[in-house]
Amino acid sequence: MGLQHAPFGAGEYARRIAKTRAAMAKAGIEVLFATDPSNQAWLTGYDGWSFYVHQGVILPLDGDPVWWGRSQDANGARRTVWMEDDRIRGYADTYIQSATQHPMEDLARVLTGMGLAKSRIGVEMENYYYSAKAHAVLGASLPNAVLVDATALVNWQRMVKSEAEIAFMRKAARISEKIVRLGIDLARPGLKKNELVGEISRAALYGVDEDWGDYPAIVPLTPSGVDATAPHLTWDGAPMKTGEATFFELSGCYRRYHTPLCRTVHLGKPRQDMADAAEALTAGLEAGLDAARAGNRTCDVANALAAELEKVGITRSARCGYAIGLSYPPDWGERTASLRAIDQTVLEPGMTFHFMPGLWMTEWGLETTESILIKPSGPAETFCKVERKLFVKD
Repeated sequence: MGLQHAPFGAGEYARRIAKTRAAMAKAGIEVLFATDPSNQAWLTGYDGWSFYVHQGVILPLDGDPVWWGRSQDANGARRTVWMEDDRIRGYADTYIQSATQHPMEDLARVLTGMGLAKSRIGVEMENYYYSAKAHAVLGASLPNAVLVDATALVNWQRMVKSEAEIAFMRKAARISEKIVRLGIDLARPGLKKNELVGEISRAALYGVDEDWGDYPAIVPLTPSGVDATAPHLTWDGAPMKTGEATFFELSGCYRRYHTPLCRTVHLGKPRQDMADAAEALTAGLEAGLDAARAGNRTCDVANALAAELEKVGITRSARCGYAIGLSYPPDWGERTASLRAIDQTVLEPGMTFHFMPGLWMTEWGLETTESILIKPSGPAETFCKVERKLFVKD
C-alpha cells in the first residue's frame, strides 16, 4: 500500500531515515528499536491509539524500517505507514497481559529472523512506553546482542522542522487561537468548568475550516483561583467565580502536530500584584522572542525573560519552554532542548518551541505563552496571534 495514507511524501521520510541513521552510526548502533509513538510516527507515519501495548519501529542501517506490534494493530499500520506490507509484523494476542510469555520474546524472534540477534541494539530506556520488564525480557531473549541506551536519539533528529511539518503546525495554531479565544469569550461567573471545557474540546475537534482537529497530547488545563497555583490541574464541576483568574493551557492539534497557547482571564478587577506580574510577563516574552534568534542559545531566551521578571521581584526556578512538534499522550513536548538558564542548545532555523513562562504564585496563577519558530534571521516568529495580556472581564 505504501504512501497511500501516510501524512507526508517519500522524500520527507527518506530525509528522516537518513538523519536517524547518521545519528545511529555516530552512536555505534546497528539497529534501533523505537517505542515512543511520536518517533514511530515520525519515522513511518504509524498513527493509532495502541501505545498501551508493546510496539515499535525496527530501524536497521539499511533497508526500510519494520513496524512491529500487536497483530490486530498491524491493520492500523497498513492504513498509516509508508512502507509496504512485508515491513509490518504482528505478534499473537496470546502475548497481551500474559503471565507466561512476553511480547519482547516475539520481538527477539523477529530480530533474529532479520539477522540482527548479535547486533548493538539501541532502545529508548527513558521512555513512557518501554518498561523495565520489557528491557529485561529482551536482553534475556537475545543473549548475544548488546542493548544500548538510545533515549532521545530520534527526538533530537526531529528538532529542526521541515516546511511540511511547519505547515501542519500552522494549521494547529489556527485551532489553538480559536479555542483560547473561545475560552476567554465564554468565561463568566456561574459557568461550570466542565461545561466550559466541553465547549473548548468540541471546538478543538471541529477544527478550522477544512483543517480538522486531532486529539491533543494533553487534556485542557483550566484551573481557577488557588487551584491555578498548580500548573497541571485539569477541571471539575465547580462554577467560575468573580475575583478569580483562570488560565487556559491548550493546544490545537493537526495530524499529531501541536502548537500550544496559553492565556489567562480574570473575572472582575485583578489584584495589583497580579496585574504587575502580567505586564512584566508580557515584557519578558517580548524580550525572549527577541533573543530567540538563530545562533543564540536556549539559555539566552530564558535569561532575557528572567531579567524582565526580576524587575518586579519575581524569580522563576522552572524552565520556561521546551521543544514541540509531533506528539502523543501524555506530553506534547519533544523531550529534548529546554528554554532554561543551564541549557546551551544552539538555536537553528526551523526549531520550534513552546515559550512557556507560567507564574504559579502562592495565591494565584498566570499563564501567557507563545509557540515560536526560529527563523533564518531576526527574532522568533509566533505561530499564534492572540493579544499578550491578562484578559479582564467585569
